Amino acid sequence: MGKNINPDDTRLKWKGVVSTEATKEGVMAWRIPFTQKDLFAWQLAERAAMPAGVRLEFGSNTSYLEMFFDSIPDRSPVDIFCDGELLATLPTANLNFLRVENLGSKNKAIQIWLPQWGELRIKKLVIENDAILTEPKGPKDTKWVTYGSSITQCRTADSPSQTWPALVARKNDLDLTCMGYGGQCHLDPMIARTIRDLPADIISLCLGINIYGASSLNQRTFQPGILGFVQILREKHIDTPIIVMSPIYSPGREENPNEVGMTLQVMRSEIEDSVEVLRSLGDLNIHYIDGLNIFDKRYEKLLPDNLHPNNEGYSIMASNISDSLAPYLCFE
Repeated sequence: MGKNINPDDTRLKWKGVVSTEATKEGVMAWRIPFTQKDLFAWQLAERAAMPAGVRLEFGSNTSYLEMFFDSIPDRSPVDIFCDGELLATLPTANLNFLRVENLGSKNKAIQIWLPQWGELRIKKLVIENDAILTEPKGPKDTKWVTYGSSITQCRTADSPSQTWPALVARKNDLDLTCMGYGGQCHLDPMIARTIRDLPADIISLCLGINIYGASSLNQRTFQPGILGFVQILREKHIDTPIIVMSPIYSPGREENPNEVGMTLQVMRSEIEDSVEVLRSLGDLNIHYIDGLNIFDKRYEKLLPDNLHPNNEGYSIMASNISDSLAPYLCFE
């Protein structure tokens, strides 16, 4: 019989969360302040209840690990890492329990990447009865907050550590907070306030594709929305590097106007102009990345639905975004 660990045990570190909700049914990660969820669009709150980019970290010498959670039909797997190496990818859909064995008897750093799609309420962890449990150790990683759409939430990645934000974070030792919300990246002021209030050494914003798809902003409101969003971030992140990325390539959307007359080509120009306006006014810590430099027409075959990359596509995005962020990841 093993030792039960409550998911709100202070030796467990929830990384990449904005808040956690503890009830008698367990603990659930949120990517907005859950006590204020009524201030957010309900569609966005639904996505924010999914733990994309969230990790549960601790140290232990247990030789096995069990996790008990609620059962729902549509949910991504979890990834289990030991001392930085992927040990197992385990399904969670229609299940309420997982077990991983052969962890060895030495003390190690255990990291559980929670599903990027689907809610998950953890009821308890179980470790070996005589095993120790400690807080995770290691160097303090650079805190990175990235905001975007379903292309940032990455539902179609094979597992949570294979999303492009996860790949970039693991390659560069970044402490990731993923604010990717499928279908819900519309420059919401409440999201700007949320990011403003988070600790961050670097912030990236991947803007445009949801606004194009929903025609939620037009040529009168899109650029002011970007400028206002960034100015809210600057209320507390005065000198933090902010990287603004325009949409990646998407066939059928490049030159075809949406209901308010916007194309992806127009949106890229508007986003770049917004960054230039801010730089001309003295904000030299904001930078533009053209989404076509991240993922262009050459990779069209990696867009099964002409919008979302597949797992290989996300790997390409991660490599190119990592290279693009490199100049801004050097801190003295």
